[in-house]
Amino acid sequence: MDDILELVMVVCFGLSWPLNIYKAWKARTTKGFSVAFYYCIVLGYLCGIASKAIKLRSGIITPGYIWFFYILNTLMVSTGIVLYYRNRRLERQREKTV
Repeated sequence: MDDILELVMVVCFGLSWPLNIYKAWKARTTKGFSVAFYYCIVLGYLCGIASKAIKLRSGIITPGYIWFFYILNTLMVSTGIVLYYRNRRLERQREKTV
């Protein structure tokens, strides 16, 4: 049961990231975006992955679908971080042309 609850948690968090990535891509700005928050989220996901790895070494097997969603969410949040730096570069380019 705990694996199902964890899966629901990770999937619910994961549903928001594609929308956020799309918004950041279209906005082409860093306004309203906290890159520090995103780094904290990535750290949290990495700690979740590390926790699963530690449990695995102890013989506690985590279902593969939970690993998948932790890794997928980490990649999506990392994409958001990359878009932040892309948007910051675009903002600086716009400032130079004004």
